[in-house]
Amino acid sequence: MQQLSGQDAMFIHTEGTGMPQHIAALSIYDQSTAPEGLVRFKQILQLIESRAHLSPIFKRRLRRVPLGLDQPYWEDVENLDVENHIHHIALPQPGDWRQLCILAARLHARPMDLSKPLWEMIVIEGLDSVRGLPKKCFAVMIKIHHAAMDGASGAQFIPLLHDLSPDTVQTGAAPQRVVQQYNNWHMLSRALGNNLRKPKQFIDLAGSLIPAWRRIRRGKKEQDFVSLDDKQKTVFQGKISPHRVCDAVPFAFEEIRAIKNSVPGATINDVMLCIVSGALRKYLTAKQALPDKTLVSGCPIDVRSDKERSGGGNMVGFMTVSLHSNIAEPKARLTAIHDAAMSSKAYAEALGPRVAVNVTDVLPGGVLSLALRAASSTGLTEAAVIFNTVVTNVPGPSKQLYFCGAKMVDGMNFGPLLPNVGLFHIVYSSVVNKIGTISISFTACRKMLPDPEFYSECLQASFDELKAATLGNKVLSESADAVQK
Repeated sequence: MQQLSGQDAMFIHTEGTGMPQHIAALSIYDQSTAPEGLVRFKQILQLIESRAHLSPIFKRRLRRVPLGLDQPYWEDVENLDVENHIHHIALPQPGDWRQLCILAARLHARPMDLSKPLWEMIVIEGLDSVRGLPKKCFAVMIKIHHAAMDGASGAQFIPLLHDLSPDTVQTGAAPQRVVQQYNNWHMLSRALGNNLRKPKQFIDLAGSLIPAWRRIRRGKKEQDFVSLDDKQKTVFQGKISPHRVCDAVPFAFEEIRAIKNSVPGATINDVMLCIVSGALRKYLTAKQALPDKTLVSGCPIDVRSDKERSGGGNMVGFMTVSLHSNIAEPKARLTAIHDAAMSSKAYAEALGPRVAVNVTDVLPGGVLSLALRAASSTGLTEAAVIFNTVVTNVPGPSKQLYFCGAKMVDGMNFGPLLPNVGLFHIVYSSVVNKIGTISISFTACRKMLPDPEFYSECLQASFDELKAATLGNKVLSESADAVQK
């Protein structure tokens, strides 16, 4: 048994009505590349069963400590029944993109059964009218609880289920496992020892925060970064409903890179933040709800060391970046966002990128769970604005992937909504037909964003304006060559 870290357990404690804390990815495949041009459901079951030993996510479930006296544990299961986790459904005719988004949003809104291994897979057929795709494509949506995986560890997980060619590679037999199970008395004794160490851990954490406070004070004095204390409330702040909407808007990676190169020092992340900022400007202006002051985004950052790269779970810090949504001109906004991102990075370095991880490790599991539930029931989670939205960058595959011989041709990603934050963006890069693409997927509370198609139009229009402001009529030779190929 392996105990969850404080940050992993936080996603279990946050789980509540209308607030499922899982992440998901939906990938679309062209089965014409598979042997015989067909992928059978039985093949998918066999593939997952043969590769389940490659990741502990498939064969472990949550085990709570009695009375919530400590953080939960991962407990291995003796026998995995993949048919209990993999489901097979189809879209009604005509099977277009909007229908797929509606179905995916409903599937994502459903909480997971926390008594089973925390993953689900849904195979979706009937996509014959999805935008620009050949007939007989199918989709696979995989849901995994955030307690088991973050975006960085997810980037290592997805390739385990895929191959680099239509030929499915045999991974070999699963090694023999010894499944250890502990009774409640053993868990309670470990909880006692862990809790007795908490005071010293708290003192150590407090000692590490003193130099961090000094660095932040010096940084503000020297104007290395600015404070973002005056955060604005928007339609995306408030109580989160149980219902979701989603969509994804793709862009050519070469065009995004060219836009990035137009502003000295800018990054791909800066460009994607600028597109989101422009989209929020357009959407909120149309709703007559755009604040005069800038919106801010929470940006998760991976804080793993090189030795921790192969580990699962969560090791995430947060930056709060000004979106400069009060600047109308796209290129000027991009420049300002780049400066804001540099300021936020300097602040995160002064604070210490692992503070968020260390704080959750110090807090006793029962105290953290009780505090989160009390804040939710009393409305305290809606009282303060931490940030207006989340924009996270998830690295995708750099090579073409195949699933049971079928070529991956499209997809979208889904994040969990947070208390008082009803809009979540995922920036995802991938390779399809040897062409690099980068997309913005968004998940939102349906009550706060009832018109996802319009918000998708706002994202596309924001990109178009930014491209015109930075590149003008410039033709990208690499993009043109890629399209011709």
